[in-house]
Amino acid sequence: MSDFTVLSQQYPDHSVITVRGEIDLHTCPQLARAAAVIPLSGKALQVDLSDVSFMDSSGLNLLLRLRRRLHAEGACLAVTGLQHQPAHLLRITETYALFAADTAAVGALMTP
Repeated sequence: MSDFTVLSQQYPDHSVITVRGEIDLHTCPQLARAAAVIPLSGKALQVDLSDVSFMDSSGLNLLLRLRRRLHAEGACLAVTGLQHQPAHLLRITETYALFAADTAAVGALMTP
């Protein structure tokens, strides 16, 4: 099993979760816990996947649940740094556009 780390950072107008390693059935709970404890209150959340080379359906499910939670709370989710395999997973499941639209909206919110 590869090393898996999740780093959470909070700023006045947004939060960032940086993930390193593979997102799968075994690592998803750690990412879910990190996302669950971030107080969003309408703030944007960026999930940086620059160091994630693999994501399975449990990771996709987690991103979809997180997106639904954020939208219900009046916030946006930006998934950034997608490498080839995670981006391919989003494309073949026809969910890429969901996250691309949110990423553009979050980018607009975080630009001064």
